[in-house]
Amino acid sequence: MKDQQGGQVVGRIRWRRFAALAVPGCAATAALGVALAQGAIAASFAVSGQQFKVSADSLTGQGFAQYGTIDTNARNDLLPVATVGIRTAKINNLCQSVVTKLPVLGNISLTLTAGGGATPVEAENLFLDATQLEGNATFHTIEIGRDASTLDKGPEGAQGMQDAFSQQADDMEITNLRQVAWAANAGTFKLSGLKMKVTKGKKECF
Repeated sequence: MKDQQGGQVVGRIRWRRFAALAVPGCAATAALGVALAQGAIAASFAVSGQQFKVSADSLTGQGFAQYGTIDTNARNDLLPVATVGIRTAKINNLCQSVVTKLPVLGNISLTLTAGGGATPVEAENLFLDATQLEGNATFHTIEIGRDASTLDKGPEGAQGMQDAFSQQADDMEITNLRQVAWAANAGTFKLSGLKMKVTKGKKECF
């Protein structure tokens, strides 16, 4: 590249073009840092590379909150999820399943069931990071469109980023629950009648 006098020009940077390319990247990095600081990213543990399925005849809960967050895996991939937080929950006829494909063996299914009969599964400070949720839901005293950073009905820490969409309710019930999730955690999880089974092939809760 030469200037108007024919001299060689080396290392010229078009600063306007550089700024146009660099600013969005810096902004994204800054936003990610802010999200981590505000608890918008569930950084408590790295999730596995597999989602699992959960089904139940019914889930009833006190203190419900829902907001968007991001999980991360061991490769630091960002996985958007809808986090559901429930202070206390009872789950009837719980089923949880995950399918792993192994070399030579093929599909191996791990299935866990609990809470059948008269004694449901009980959980306190329950968090579910879901990518899909289906069922018939009833909410009482629900607030839809609340700023996620101001949630106060769910478990402690059940808040998202400022200005982000969220909803909360005093209590809720979901029947015929079908859910796909990356992660779940709870302060206390009591599983009555727990049964775990490993089988060959693809056998899921739904």
